[in-house]
Amino acid sequence: MDTFKKIKIEVMYKADSCLPCFYMDEAVNEILPFYTEDLFYHRVDIKTPQGKKRFIDLSISLFGEDGVYKQKRIAPIPSLFINDELFFDAIPPRYELEAAIHEVLGLKNAS
Repeated sequence: MDTFKKIKIEVMYKADSCLPCFYMDEAVNEILPFYTEDLFYHRVDIKTPQGKKRFIDLSISLFGEDGVYKQKRIAPIPSLFINDELFFDAIPPRYELEAAIHEVLGLKNAS
C-alpha cells in the first residue's frame, strides 16, 4: 500500500495590493499543473480568521511563543512554507522552487 502523501505548500499572503505576495502566489500557481499528484497548495490569507491563526502558528514554529508574543517576531510576508518549514522569504525563481519541491519529494519517497 502506498503511504505517500502530497507535500503542502503555503504562501503567507496579505492582499492583492501586496505585489510581492501576488507574485509569490503566481510563482506557485505557475508550477502547480506540473505537480498535481505531488502538491497541495494553500494560500494563507492573513486577513481572514483562519489565515491569521495559521500565520501565527507558523510564526510560533519559527520563533516560539515568546518570540511571537513578547518580541513581536512573525513570519515574513510573503513567505513560502513547505510542510510547515520556511523555505523562501522572497519570490523564488522557478528553478529554485522546483529544486525545493524535488528535494522534499525525494525525502518523502526515501522514508
